[in-house]
Parts: sequence; structure tokens; C-alpha cells
Amino acid sequence: MKLNILNYLFIVLIGITAFSCSNKELESRIAKLEGKVAELEAKNGPTINAPASTTANQPEVKPDGPLPAFKFSEDLHDFGTVNEPERVSHVFTFENVGEAPLIISSATATCGCTVPEWPKEPIPVGGTGEIKVEYNSANKSGIQNKTVTITANTYPKKTQLRIRANVVKSGNPS
Repeated sequence: MKLNILNYLFIVLIGITAFSCSNKELESRIAKLEGKVAELEAKNGPTINAPASTTANQPEVKPDGPLPAFKFSEDLHDFGTVNEPERVSHVFTFENVGEAPLIISSATATCGCTVPEWPKEPIPVGGTGEIKVEYNSANKSGIQNKTVTITANTYPKKTQLRIRANVVKSGNPS
């Protein structure tokens, strides 16, 4: 039940974000919701690698045969205090610890202010790769939590990485 609530909050958060990246009041609300989701995840355990469902009631079916698998060195990066309008980036490193080549088909963020870059070529078994995430703090303030969803030929298909920053207006003490 708690996982369903977190999934619902995440979907609502994505919907709001898709239509509001330029509105400061809505950005503040989104930041608060993202903070609440992070709080709930911390309290109830992470859902980062929980299987994604194809519909609300049908869980993802694990495919037969050998599969690739991500092993990230970290799935959350905190930039700490960032002065608006600074751009910051972080590289998430991973290894394919599965039994087949790993192919990332997409990486999407919850907002246009967060841009992921991922390898387009297959990562062999035992191979490593990097996902660079750039965050633009322009027109943002306060605690910001952003999620990057990676879709790959893994089980589950979706894996999430998160970034966090406390954005302060330039010239203001942190």
C-alpha cells in the first residue's frame, strides 16, 4: 500500500513538473513534494529498484534468459549548497554485473532543468559506464530534489538516480 502511495505521488509529481518548470510558485511546491517523497522513501525503505508496473494493477514480467544488471556506485548525489544560477553536474558510474550486454534506451529527468547524458553503445558484461547529470539552478530556490529515470534492457526496466541541492540566490549566505 505504501509503495502504491509513493508511486502515485511520483506520478502526480511528474505531471505537475511537466507543465510547470518555469513557474516559481509551482517549482516550490514540487520541491516540497519531492522532499516529502524522499522523506517517505527514507522512512519506508528505498523504492529505487522496485519493479515498475506496466499498468496500475499489472506488475512487470521478468523476461526469460540472461539479463544485464546495473550496479551503481551511488544512486543519490547531494550537491550541497548551490548559488543560483549556477550549473552543476555529477557523474554516476555503474558496472554491468549481469549476464548479457546492457543497453540503455533512455534517461529522462523530472524537469527540464536536469539533463542526463548516457552511453548509447552496449555495455558488455563486466563493463563500466557513466551517466552524467547536469542541473541548472536558474530560477530555483530552496531544497531541490530531482529524479532521473533510466530505461534499459534490465529487470526491472526502470532504474532511478536522484540528485539534491539547496539553491540560494546569489549573494545570500547559505
